[in-house]
Amino acid sequence: MSEATDLAERAGDRDPRVGLRAVAALRKLLEQLEAVQVRSARNQGWSWQEIANELGVSRQAVHKKYGRR
Repeated sequence: MSEATDLAERAGDRDPRVGLRAVAALRKLLEQLEAVQVRSARNQGWSWQEIANELGVSRQAVHKKYGRR
């Protein structure tokens, strides 16, 4: 997790170029982590509704994003 910690620190940099690049990298990392956890939940038999509840989104939104993977 040191990558995430380093990115989080850089996201607060006074130089907007450094901060924005770190935010973009954090966004990409977060998307990857979410996909891993959704896949894990589905492999464990979770419904789309259960996953959506935990992510704070609609069932339709999570199914649309991950349903065909």
